[in-house]
Amino acid sequence: MKAGYVAIIGRPNSGKSTLLNNLLGQKVSITSPKPQTTRLPIHAVFEDDRGQIIFIDTPGIFGKVEDPVSRKINPLAEATLNEGVDVIVYLVDHTRDRDVEENKTFGIVRNSSKPKILAINKIDIKEPSFLPHYKFMEEEFDKTLEISGLYKSNLNYLIDAIFDCLPEGEKIVDNSDRPTPILNLDSKTFLAEIIREKAYLFLRKELPYTLTSVVDEIITRENKTVYIKARIITTDDKYKRMIIGERGRMVKEIGMAARKELETATNKKIYLDLTVEADPHWPEQLI
Repeated sequence: MKAGYVAIIGRPNSGKSTLLNNLLGQKVSITSPKPQTTRLPIHAVFEDDRGQIIFIDTPGIFGKVEDPVSRKINPLAEATLNEGVDVIVYLVDHTRDRDVEENKTFGIVRNSSKPKILAINKIDIKEPSFLPHYKFMEEEFDKTLEISGLYKSNLNYLIDAIFDCLPEGEKIVDNSDRPTPILNLDSKTFLAEIIREKAYLFLRKELPYTLTSVVDEIITRENKTVYIKARIITTDDKYKRMIIGERGRMVKEIGMAARKELETATNKKIYLDLTVEADPHWPEQLI
């Protein structure tokens, strides 16, 4: 059998997290239209009769690293490729032209000696397309595929290509008794990620990348309801007011959306106690 670690890398919003979720058939990484959604590499396992793939969903590489969060994310993404990765899947969004971020990401990938697969994403979108601008990259890769991570087009061929590149080996993890394919996030971290995703979706462009979320407590009560105490943390009182919204409407909508998704995922009744606070120093504790 074959087994190994596979890093998915690309610039922000190339579709890495959506691709991973659909490769696994289960949500393991949060998504949103905003860059910088993925902050931590997510490790998740895929397995079939050919072997085992440990996928690593890396944060997007930023061209400019002006804020404290981005300054921590870029080195983390780069370091992932140097930590025992067996195959690299480089995801390109052909609907956007090449820019500083793309060139920086491509430079990191081409310097690796590991087997590399170029996956051209979003082929379901015909226009705009800058596909000719990416053709020159193909000679740097062992395999090139056109896929749609969102609509699951050609993902079976991507899995085939990954297994072709993986080394022979025994299983890396015993996945038989795991309730989820995620390997490196505990329950509190994953729940906090769901809350952060909903905050991004509801706040859209109204809020800079100045928020995070933390789950402080998870308790299963006697009536089987799961009580979750969580906080959205931002850097300034003015952002706190925006997150709370008029008469608390915004934070209620965020909490309701997070609760509904958690109830669907766990098939349990959820009570989410969600508050908002300001702490200008939270980015210092990131990662």
